[in-house]
Amino acid sequence: MSRRATIRTTHDDPELVARALRPDNTDEMETEVENGAVVTRIERETTGGLHSNVDDYVVNLEVAIDVARTGQTGAEQRDRPQDTGTVSDADSNTTHDTS
Repeated sequence: MSRRATIRTTHDDPELVARALRPDNTDEMETEVENGAVVTRIERETTGGLHSNVDDYVVNLEVAIDVARTGQTGAEQRDRPQDTGTVSDADSNTTHDTS
């Protein structure tokens, strides 16, 4: 008899979160977006295996949420570029002896 878990979470950008999660899925896991929510189904033969996969998934989910937040923050920053000032104080006419 198989053990199953379905984990459903909602996010501002569920597609991005799902894409961040999928590379870490095992063969016993499937992640998709359904009705605006990230849904992951896990099926294992043992309760211990299911527990282990769910634990790993929760950690991966936290990382995926951070990735999504960073991506959103990065997009906001790209929309509002700011002058960072002089990049280098080095004299651009400096030559280097390579002999």
